[in-house]
Order: sequence, then C-alpha cells, then structure tokens
Amino acid sequence: MADLSCLIRFGVKGAGARAWLTDQNMLIPERPNTWLPLSNGGLIARLGLTEFLIEDSVSTSVVPLLAAACQTPPEAVYPVPRQDLAIALFGTAVPELLLQTCSVNFQTLDLSDRPVILTSMAGVTVTILPGERQSIPFYRLWCDGTFGVYLWRTLKAIATELDGSVAGFDQIRRLIDMGDRNQ
Repeated sequence: MADLSCLIRFGVKGAGARAWLTDQNMLIPERPNTWLPLSNGGLIARLGLTEFLIEDSVSTSVVPLLAAACQTPPEAVYPVPRQDLAIALFGTAVPELLLQTCSVNFQTLDLSDRPVILTSMAGVTVTILPGERQSIPFYRLWCDGTFGVYLWRTLKAIATELDGSVAGFDQIRRLIDMGDRNQ
C-alpha cells in the first residue's frame, strides 16, 4: 500500500456541474459511478449523477486551474473541498485484503467499465477505483481525512499479515501515471 494524499484533488457537484466541467474542456464519464483518465494523466470520477472528483497525476496540474475557475461558481455548481486520505492498494494479496475489510465482491466487476465503488471499508466510507497495472490488482481509494489514521493503520496491519508492506510514493509513481493514462 502507498499513501497518495499528495496528489491534488478537486470536487464539484450540483445540477450545473456537468455543463461547467464541459465548459472547462473536461471529458465527463457518461454514466454515474464510472471514471475516465485525463489526457495528460490524472482522472475524473463521476460519483453519482451530479458530483465529480478530479485528481491530478504526478505530472499534471489541471486541478488548480479548475479550482481557480470555480472561485465564483455559476448557478447550481458547488465546489467540494477534497482533503481525503488517498491510498493505492496493489499486489496479489489485495483481493484477500478486500475480503477482510469490505463487503463488495470486486471479482465480479468488469474493469473495462472503469467502475467507481462507493462503500465502506473497515467501517469507514470510501470511494474505490478497482483496476490493474501489469495484470496485478491496483486499487485507488479515498476516504474522509479525519478517518485517515484509523483506516491507514487498519489496512497496514492486514496487509502486513498478508506479507504486504508500505511502499513510498516514488516507488509506485510510474504505476500511477501508467494506469491513469492507459486504463
């Protein structure tokens, strides 16, 4: 597992959010609870009908531009501060870790649909993007930062039991960029 909280995020919601993002030259996932890669890295996730999460990659900076453009939002567009704990879970033991912490059966999902799962993990509400990098499970997740220490410690303890460990951001930087651009 790795902490990705250093990546910059921005959220926007409301009846006018989709049109506003389109006006900002953002490609929007057509269906709720799906995501798309941004052209230069990063991602945009549609969290329901009218809420979006945008996260930069290590080599992009679209989020500060969106946040600046939303300083005076149009009608029915509401900025959502994103101060999440962001984590990557990767490796062959990820399915077992998920079985121990979450009630969603991720094995039944079609990853080509780019699903976004809103659920709870170890009692904490999370947003999860399941995926793979080089045929190995690679899951992104976000949770409210106030639960971050608890969730981090819980997942780290389970990962350690499964012979996993914590990786530094630089160790997985290439996997993040590769997946955001190619998935």
